[in-house]
Amino acid sequence: MRRLPLLAFVLAPVPAFAGSLAQPVVEPVVAPAAAPAPAPGRALAFTLRGGVGVSPEYFGSDDYEVGPDFGFALDRLRFGPFDIGNDDPDFVSTGFGLRGAFRYIGERDADDVENVAGLEDVDAALEVGVGVSYDQRAYGVFADLRHGFGGHEALVAELGMDLYARPSDRWLLSAGPRVLIGSDDYADTYFSTPGFEAEGGVISAGVEVGATYEVTEVWGIDAAATWERFVGDAEDSPITVEDDQYAARIGLTRKFDFRF
Repeated sequence: MRRLPLLAFVLAPVPAFAGSLAQPVVEPVVAPAAAPAPAPGRALAFTLRGGVGVSPEYFGSDDYEVGPDFGFALDRLRFGPFDIGNDDPDFVSTGFGLRGAFRYIGERDADDVENVAGLEDVDAALEVGVGVSYDQRAYGVFADLRHGFGGHEALVAELGMDLYARPSDRWLLSAGPRVLIGSDDYADTYFSTPGFEAEGGVISAGVEVGATYEVTEVWGIDAAATWERFVGDAEDSPITVEDDQYAARIGLTRKFDFRF
């Protein structure tokens, strides 16, 4: 009979212990790993300009003609090691940067050159190259190097500086000096005559004034006027009737943005 209390003592905790085993087991919560940030895609954004312009009939002419005007500007490039520009359309680039450099020169008919015989016609030329720029919000400087295709296959360099004014978010005004430098082949193509051999160097110096207006985020209006004066052999050439040269243009701009 004395063994019953001992047996009751041994068995008494069993239901309580068994009840504790019946409680659900709470598994630890593990947060899912954050997905890796996607690598930035490739980007190509540029602006095309198309309009009309007025300029001398040929370098050194005192007669002017109206013709089509086209332009190209690289706004954004992200491809491999290249990362030029910014994805923010309102971003104002500052510091050093690369830029495309282009210029179109119309053909010259030898019969149009006044008082000079023995010249040959010069085909239209497209100059393509690259430039280095340094910009701040109030000013910018640049140096372009271009190579000609077509009418001439020479090297041309252009140096310039601009002061910027922004009356509003849509307007950009600019004005500054320009200097054009051409190789011997360039000077020979456009300024040599029988009996006069033009050499390269500084071809002209002048000023450009420009304005752009953003009509929408995609479309805009771009206009500019330039004055330049020939110097050196370009000024002394018998081809050059007028040392001072003027030009103006106005056109629409259209932005293109490709992501791939």
